[in-house]
Amino acid sequence: MSHPTRYREIEASGAPLEMGRQIGEAAREEIRGFSEIALDRVNKTVRVSREKALTVARDSFPYVERYAPHMLEELRGMAEGSGVPVEDLMLLQVRNQLLAERDSGCTSFAVAAPAGPRAVVAQNWDNDPALNPYTVVLTRRPVGKPALMTITQAGLIAYIGLNDAGIGLCLNTLPAPSRPLGVPHYFTVRGIYEATCLDDAVQAVRRATRAIPANIMMSTPQGPADLEVTVDDVHVLRDGGRGTVTHANHCEHPDLLPINDRFPELIQSRPRKMRIEKLLNEGDRPMALENLQKALRDHQDYPTSICRHPNDHPTTGYWATTFSVLIEPDAGLMHVSRGNPCENPYETYHLN
Repeated sequence: MSHPTRYREIEASGAPLEMGRQIGEAAREEIRGFSEIALDRVNKTVRVSREKALTVARDSFPYVERYAPHMLEELRGMAEGSGVPVEDLMLLQVRNQLLAERDSGCTSFAVAAPAGPRAVVAQNWDNDPALNPYTVVLTRRPVGKPALMTITQAGLIAYIGLNDAGIGLCLNTLPAPSRPLGVPHYFTVRGIYEATCLDDAVQAVRRATRAIPANIMMSTPQGPADLEVTVDDVHVLRDGGRGTVTHANHCEHPDLLPINDRFPELIQSRPRKMRIEKLLNEGDRPMALENLQKALRDHQDYPTSICRHPNDHPTTGYWATTFSVLIEPDAGLMHVSRGNPCENPYETYHLN
């Protein structure tokens, strides 16, 4: 039986509260569905009561209020439009603060424009396939800020995507120290979409009191960059003139290498990192988009490969490449496979 290969597209615009209402109304069923299963899916990895999860969510409001009150207004509008309590929507933003190993693996890279017709940032999103029905492609056109398009679970304030100022980003889990409370990760990601250059994007993350570590792979007007975000600092990795930056799920910056000894490797991070580097560096230049897609379909070490499939790992074996995405920020394009890219075509979505 065939399944849809495109995600549903939604567009909203205006001031924060109104834009949130539009999103809530348009994605009501997806938001409600995601909210209903979110905590159950967390509990596949670590046991967290609803009372504890909602406490974390409620205690996060003051951090967001100080960081970006307009984002909180949008979340309130989303609650009004969808009929889902705003505390439950905040719980969606803090899910990855409840998980021992965070919430996904992922292999990502950014390729500078000289390596091909346009700059690209890309990744395989290795996560829980149960989230697929609640995933949409969402375009926001806020007043006075860059427009942005993301592939996201409905109800999140930001996720993987691009803005119309030439910034595209992908997200990887980064096992490292965390703390109980702070600005939830997705709000700092949204802060990046409000930036127009790499320095401002870094500052959007750095100025937040962060709860968890994360990795953010970026294509920017200043070239490819990777942000290894800890609760204490933001370390920036550049391409060193090679034209590519790659990342999986362990620290790469020299200052952060000792952290790797304190945390277990997340779903074969190092082999995936070595493999994607080899695939990107052995190809001819310029690299066509089709060659980058081929790298994301790679099955070396199957099923724990770059294109990941279910396996017998007792905790994360149900994770798979739930979607694969290649983003061309300069052109306002996002190419997404709904499911493993070895089995599904890449569909193209347009921001402009």
